[in-house]
Amino acid sequence: MATLYETLRADIIVAMKARDGATTTALRTADAGVKRAAMDTNKEIDDALVLVTIRKAVKNLTDANVEFAKGGRADLIAANDAEIRVLTKYLPAGLDVAKLEAVIAEVILATGAQSKKEMGKVIGALKLRPEAPLIDFGAASKIVQAKLP
Repeated sequence: MATLYETLRADIIVAMKARDGATTTALRTADAGVKRAAMDTNKEIDDALVLVTIRKAVKNLTDANVEFAKGGRADLIAANDAEIRVLTKYLPAGLDVAKLEAVIAEVILATGAQSKKEMGKVIGALKLRPEAPLIDFGAASKIVQAKLP
């Protein structure tokens, strides 16, 4: 079975042969980000590094869309949305909201967190869970805040 990075590299070639400029650019940008992250962290390229890098790219694009919406730039929003669609194919499906809330409730009980001041303890424990790669920590943070007084 090919690694996630090998799949990404193969898809770049497919997009180039299909003369799909937008997909090629998005995938090449992701590839460059993965290589840069590997150099910055001085680690080998593995699936975890690829996932972290692509998640970060999707988050940055999503954040940029908020700013583009404020500026009324629908053209840039559409371009970012297309890039997000290309990149999300490489990300595993996240936890649904009900499952995420159940995991968070379990972690709050396990850590004994009583207030928002202990939110870091809860998020830290969530990062150690086996489901951690599937968790959107932005959403998790909001749920934890809502559950803690």
